Amino acid sequence: MTGSLVILELMGHVALLLWGMRMVQGGIEKAFGSDLRRVLGRALRNRLVAVAAGAGVTMLLQSSTATVMMVTSFAARGAVALVPALAVMLGANVGTALIVKALSFDVSFISPLLLLIGYVAFKRGPKGRVRHLGRVGIGLGLMLLALHELVQTIQPVSTAPALRSILDAITGDPVLDILLAAALTFAAHSSVAVMLLLVGLAAGNVVTPTAGLALVLGANLGGALPPVFETNAANPANRRVPMGNLVFRAIGGIVVLPFLQPLADILQKHMADPASMLTNFHLAFNVMLAVAGVGLLGPTQALLVKLFPEKIKPVGDAARPLFLDKSVLETPYLALASAAREILRMGDLVEALLRLVPADLARPDKQATSQAMRLGRELDVLHEAVKAYLARLEPSELTDRDASRLSDVIEFAVNLGHSGDILERCLEQITRRAEGTINAADHAALQTIQAEVAADLRLALSTLTTEDPRSAQELVDAKRHLNEAERGAARDHLARLGGANPALLGSSSLFLATLRDLKLVNSHFASIGYAVLGAEDTGASRALREDADKASLV
Repeated sequence: MTGSLVILELMGHVALLLWGMRMVQGGIEKAFGSDLRRVLGRALRNRLVAVAAGAGVTMLLQSSTATVMMVTSFAARGAVALVPALAVMLGANVGTALIVKALSFDVSFISPLLLLIGYVAFKRGPKGRVRHLGRVGIGLGLMLLALHELVQTIQPVSTAPALRSILDAITGDPVLDILLAAALTFAAHSSVAVMLLLVGLAAGNVVTPTAGLALVLGANLGGALPPVFETNAANPANRRVPMGNLVFRAIGGIVVLPFLQPLADILQKHMADPASMLTNFHLAFNVMLAVAGVGLLGPTQALLVKLFPEKIKPVGDAARPLFLDKSVLETPYLALASAAREILRMGDLVEALLRLVPADLARPDKQATSQAMRLGRELDVLHEAVKAYLARLEPSELTDRDASRLSDVIEFAVNLGHSGDILERCLEQITRRAEGTINAADHAALQTIQAEVAADLRLALSTLTTEDPRSAQELVDAKRHLNEAERGAARDHLARLGGANPALLGSSSLFLATLRDLKLVNSHFASIGYAVLGAEDTGASRALREDADKASLV
């Protein structure tokens, strides 16, 4: 067989490997994407749990890039702290190494069975998760077949003088090896695929042990590059998580680089199999990187915050959707995550409207009404954009969990839109009807209620992002607390009116109406808490819907 045919055959096997990985990743994302995203959201409260969650999710998705994009969506809007987000990435690197280790074993004999079962499930199974799992089976079968054929192709030509001279020239310098593997990994967008290719080359004794270790470091470095370039650059803070991952991998590679030769000698003495030597080194490197990195997350966070500061956008830019990525519509959970990020921007607009409500009703800002109208128009534009985007999702591609999440996301977007309408009307009434004076106690009560509503809005947006039942329960409890506070403020106000002070009577109805509007707005925020807890049919949820109905009738 000529050299050109060998190269062509190798490229074909690599392409089949990449395609199989893509099928596995796509099938897992469509079958369990929402569940995996929810697991990550819950795990991001503790760095050690986050490391474990990052490893587990990455093993299922077979892509650390997919994991980092998930975590970036959490961290970009401040839904989670940067430290646990970086911890997830340390775990994701370990997960990638475990995938490579598992796939390096020769289990190609089950490839036909996986292909057969996968095909039957994909073509004949019921729509939804079963078909997606069929896609996973086909992808795994193709991967194992590609790996087997890759090794079979390499072994007969591994001793060819021409191939040996070319590889010796390419892999003679460790630094060049790292750059070469990094470039190849970036081009393939998969460190797993490149590592499996290296395992095949090592099994055929095509690369030296030292060069093999250097190539492993390069594959690790290259695997961190795609998320850096694919992250939305509109806000520098969005790059913190992927850049932190890149920094950890780069520093680890720099530290290990001078010791590659002695490490290769030590590993050769204890491991006769070159392929096992590479996979074990890859796993040990990432485990040690995770152990060392967990203790350095604090300083790393400070450095990243300084290098990538948060960009404050003018409120006027809010009418332009930023996160509705049409390219991910074929993957429902990613599309839902994109819509959720856009809804967070709707929340920013509602918060801006809430800040315009004056605590002193006797001194309204004359410009507040015009500002509220502008913010309301921007809120309507984002609301319509989110609804139009989600309407493009194919119902047959939705799992039960995705369909439920879709309903929750749309409902919360509608509730935010209603909240904006209520606040607009509230501000208009305050500006038009402001008269008399307001009691100092009423002023303080209104300030307290307003602050609690703003805090509940932030909690609701966090609950939407993480789907954490603890946050959801906290949000539901906060709603009940605010309802009690509103009733108490109204009772105290009416008691103070016993003296029939004309100055207070003039602003009484406006005060009570403002309290009621803030309570109704807060009820809309709490809807996502009931949705996450699965309490749509409980009495508490019915009370929430009654509040929403009252809001629409006022």
